[in-house]
Amino acid sequence: MHEEIPLTIPRVLARAAQRFADAPAIVDGPQRLSFRELQEQALAATAAFIASGIVPGDRVGMWAPNSAHWVVAALGVLGTGAVLVPLNTRLKGKEAGFILRRSGARILVTVDEFLGTRYPDLLASEALPRLERTVLLGDGAAASGARQAWSAFLAGGAAVARTQAAAAHAKVAAHDIADILFTSGTTGQPKGVLSTHEQDVRVFRTWAEVVGLAEGDRYLGVNPFFHSFGYKAGVLACLLQGATLYPLAVFDAGRALDCIEQERISVLPGPPTIYQSLLAHESLGRRDLSSLRLAVTGAASVPPALITRMRTELKFKSVLTAYGLTESTGVVTVCPHDADDVTVATRCGVPIPGVEVRCADENGHSVPAGEPGEVQVRGYNVTPGYFEDPAATAEAIDTQGWLHTGDVGVLDERGYLRITDRMKDIFIVGGFNCYPAEIERLLSEHPAIGQVAVIGVPDERMGEVGKAFVVLRPGQSASAEELVAWSRANMANYKVPRQFAIVAQLPLNAAGKVQKFALREANAG
Repeated sequence: MHEEIPLTIPRVLARAAQRFADAPAIVDGPQRLSFRELQEQALAATAAFIASGIVPGDRVGMWAPNSAHWVVAALGVLGTGAVLVPLNTRLKGKEAGFILRRSGARILVTVDEFLGTRYPDLLASEALPRLERTVLLGDGAAASGARQAWSAFLAGGAAVARTQAAAAHAKVAAHDIADILFTSGTTGQPKGVLSTHEQDVRVFRTWAEVVGLAEGDRYLGVNPFFHSFGYKAGVLACLLQGATLYPLAVFDAGRALDCIEQERISVLPGPPTIYQSLLAHESLGRRDLSSLRLAVTGAASVPPALITRMRTELKFKSVLTAYGLTESTGVVTVCPHDADDVTVATRCGVPIPGVEVRCADENGHSVPAGEPGEVQVRGYNVTPGYFEDPAATAEAIDTQGWLHTGDVGVLDERGYLRITDRMKDIFIVGGFNCYPAEIERLLSEHPAIGQVAVIGVPDERMGEVGKAFVVLRPGQSASAEELVAWSRANMANYKVPRQFAIVAQLPLNAAGKVQKFALREANAG
């Protein structure tokens, strides 16, 4: 008989504080918080957000690297009944400004500086009429104007009784929207994917049970918290199961290996590039990795040889692959524990309990096992829709409740899913989805570019990278090096095409649309 789990994130936090009490919840360098202390700090953060005027349904942006501060602030937001809007730390000002405007965020929680980037400065030229204040995490944050240090922000919460904050936590309902994760699409404009508290909790309770995350596990949080893999399969799953989370702000193979050894890390989920980096590190043979138990990967094709090396050289007892998308609350299928290496490498697993998956033809009929079709998903994990975008919602989710993923896949006779292609042309760089339409829209702002088409091309280290085919405007000139430099200044690094080809014209069909398949064939040839 399974224990009944509360269906809101604040109630999950309360359960964790009661059940796991003084066990470590988060270890972030010298900072160590027990589950009880984490709840206390989250309540203080909730009081501060209430004092600042945040009410249920408001949106709060979170633009910061992995840290204990991120977790406390996010739980504080969720405890008010407001909606968390995580932003990718690699975004540039235009990209972040769009999400903040589109979501109508009233407060932005960020950092003064990270990896040489001053986040508030990136937004200096952005019109953000709904944004009332920016709160800076970290002890050394400098306050000025509408920017407020986290410590001062928390101090403002002293005017709100702790009982009021606790009452706010208790009022959050299972059907309330918990978060909006923005994902780019074929239109080139990011869309906000809604998830309820109940969806987040149910999906990641199931995910945690299927993969075998257990109380007392020590979980290295390499996946960024702005992504569902880091936030939900990381922060939330650890709260549900009583695992200790070790957030890493920046992945460095040497530092990760140090942490694995010193803290006896047992769980390390991530994209294949993470494991490849660990395997390539010069100190690998001198490391004690015997504590490693569980790896969960996906997001790119996984060579069977990598699975074998993860077991033999990284010492993982269990290596699993999974498939999901933001619109499915991050999870659709997971490989079970007893799957062999070839199955793990070539399949994405079977649907999680309570979720239906089919491969359908263009008429919406299921195709036989072994035949390719569009992967469609139905169940409690499917998003209620896109934020304030009913047209896009109706396009993605049909009247029978099937989410049209845009991925082409095959279900074998055992019910295992294999993804074979992407109808939406996305490619995946080191675990991050890249949408050509969005990159093309950004590149089209370059004064020398007349036309551009972007495709994904194979890359040994990253899985895939972008390649841009560019037609210059008459009388304009630009080198591939100049275009790369401009791209790095104007879009997140993972979106930047690694290759630029200056061409006289793009291959077009009769309707004037670019024939991406022709570009792929020319590149392969």
